[in-house]
Amino acid sequence: MKKTRSYKTLIAGAVLLILSIICAVYTYHTSYQESVAAGSALSQVKAQIASIEAGTSSGDLEALNAQQSALSDRKLALERPYSYALTLLFFAVLLTAKGICNALAGTARVRKADVKRLAQAGLLAALCYIGFAFFKIDIPVGTEKTAFHFGNVFCVLAALLLGGYWGGLAGAVGMTIGDLTSSYVTSAPKTFLLKMLIGLIVGLVAHKIFRLSKDHSPKYVTGVTILASVCGMGFNIVADPLTGYLYKTFLLGIPQDIASTLAKISTVTTSVNAVVAVIAASVFYLALRPALRKSGLFVYAEPEEEEKEEEKKANKEKE
Repeated sequence: MKKTRSYKTLIAGAVLLILSIICAVYTYHTSYQESVAAGSALSQVKAQIASIEAGTSSGDLEALNAQQSALSDRKLALERPYSYALTLLFFAVLLTAKGICNALAGTARVRKADVKRLAQAGLLAALCYIGFAFFKIDIPVGTEKTAFHFGNVFCVLAALLLGGYWGGLAGAVGMTIGDLTSSYVTSAPKTFLLKMLIGLIVGLVAHKIFRLSKDHSPKYVTGVTILASVCGMGFNIVADPLTGYLYKTFLLGIPQDIASTLAKISTVTTSVNAVVAVIAASVFYLALRPALRKSGLFVYAEPEEEEKEEEKKANKEKE
């Protein structure tokens, strides 16, 4: 497969990286600092409401609830610019890394299968968004929260079907949009990074090491599917609470005690989400694999394998 070196992605990534750093620094010192003040006021209002409900103090509960709602909305609105800037920064880092790879190793020509892969990645990104946005249970912790959700199911499935890069990108885009359009907006940058890494790990184990796209026995396919899913979700069980603690403490400025409590609760929710993701993604992949092969919609995760398959078909047609 002929490859040509390209510097366009690297240039675009470098420019976007510089701009996103400037935006992140600016929004942190402006709107985000205002959101921190709004969060402090919100915590005080919540404490007053709790004391009134417990009967230890008196006050206008209806007015306090209205104030709490207004402060929550204001805090969320002020957090968005900084979260958008950080998400853009993480994307710029990914784009720059891809640009470096294109400059050093070159890029392959666009084939029909790439369009098929892009369409499937878009569909799976949408499923990641739906799995998080509409199938979740929120767990509030102070002014922050975590959740049980089904988004990771389709993130793992995407990597099994499309490979690490495209699968990780589908999961990262879908679930990041879910964060950016909800009250989890400050988690969006962390989500983008972790879901991309989950996809890369699942793809590495499934396709780079065990060549899952090739023809294998049902027992082999089942074992590799489960193993790759476990590796990706095992990484997430460790990385999500740890990254969340560091991210919230050093980038968001959340007090260490709250960040630590969130990390502990996140360990529980992430573990439950991981078990669900391993089971569901494995079942979905094992059901979809033969159906996609039969319908001609199966996309090989390794381009080299796809090239060989196309050559085989071409040789058969000649014969």
